[in-house]
Amino acid sequence: MTITIRQAGPDDAAAVLALVTALAVYEKEADKVKMTEGGARDALAGGRLHALLGFAGDEAVAIALYFFNFSSWTGKRGLFLEDLFVAPDLRGQGVGLDLLKRLAALAVATDCGRMEWHVLDWNDSAKGFYARFGARPAIGWETWRLEGVALRDFGAG
Repeated sequence: MTITIRQAGPDDAAAVLALVTALAVYEKEADKVKMTEGGARDALAGGRLHALLGFAGDEAVAIALYFFNFSSWTGKRGLFLEDLFVAPDLRGQGVGLDLLKRLAALAVATDCGRMEWHVLDWNDSAKGFYARFGARPAIGWETWRLEGVALRDFGAG
């Protein structure tokens, strides 16, 4: 099966939301998705959300959602992969690898110092997939988060 990969635009908001939701279901966190189609459209139009989409014909079957950050250590911006999802029936066919290679090429072309992402601690198949092309965990670093009420309360003073 041929998969066509292209940059997502505002008209792809429904596809982006559907694939993010499918990822959340896979990660057993479906109730955590708060993004709406309108919110995705606005974020795509405003350049706050970037994504590569993989299509089988007209159907969106894969996504690599990313954003740019900045590293004070490298003195350059970085590319952060927020979400990577490939429809279950297409896994193992190189779609995820193609998405990641395109992101790596984008990172190089835009002078990023690094490309990073998170992996759930229980997702051994993803860890094995990433390790095959040389990615390694950032040992000693944990992700910490403020969200919801805690974020609001802390920000209020």
